[in-house]
Amino acid sequence: MFDKERFIADCLAAVADGEDAIRELVAAAVADPAGVMAALGEPAHAGLTPLHRSPELTVINFVWAPCMSLMPHNHRMFSVVGIYAGREDNVFWRRSGSAIEATGARSLGRGDVATLDRDAIHSVLNPIGKQTCAIHVYGGDFFAPPQPRSQWDHETLAEQPWDVERVKALFREAEARFAAAGH
Repeated sequence: MFDKERFIADCLAAVADGEDAIRELVAAAVADPAGVMAALGEPAHAGLTPLHRSPELTVINFVWAPCMSLMPHNHRMFSVVGIYAGREDNVFWRRSGSAIEATGARSLGRGDVATLDRDAIHSVLNPIGKQTCAIHVYGGDFFAPPQPRSQWDHETLAEQPWDVERVKALFREAEARFAAAGH
């Protein structure tokens, strides 16, 4: 069964070995989605809950509101995403002159894992009418990266500085919209 403290300790021990080592740990964790859900608890609300934060590693439990979309953004560090409930659709982007352009997509379901390198730009959509839950592990401090992060406006694709407080608000707004629609 998934043990949060053991998982974090294993990730801390493996972070120096890079994203492949972290990917193995995340894959093993989400191979038992019921165990992860039991250990972390049924989510009451959408949002991002830090499980561990340090300069070398951040572990976050993400709960995506139903039908929620998050603008293109970068991390400036590797990340490994493991889904333990629901679906997550990612669109991958690359810089093109002063803008970005889509280069591909990948849909993740329960038990799937994706690795994003430090230069990846992606947007995320929960395409289903229920919450999606994922463990995200970052090779650095997600909340205070050593290099500034960016986000891009959904409509104009204009680059802006990353605003984690705005992202947290988007999770709350998406949950409120879904609840207001009577779901």
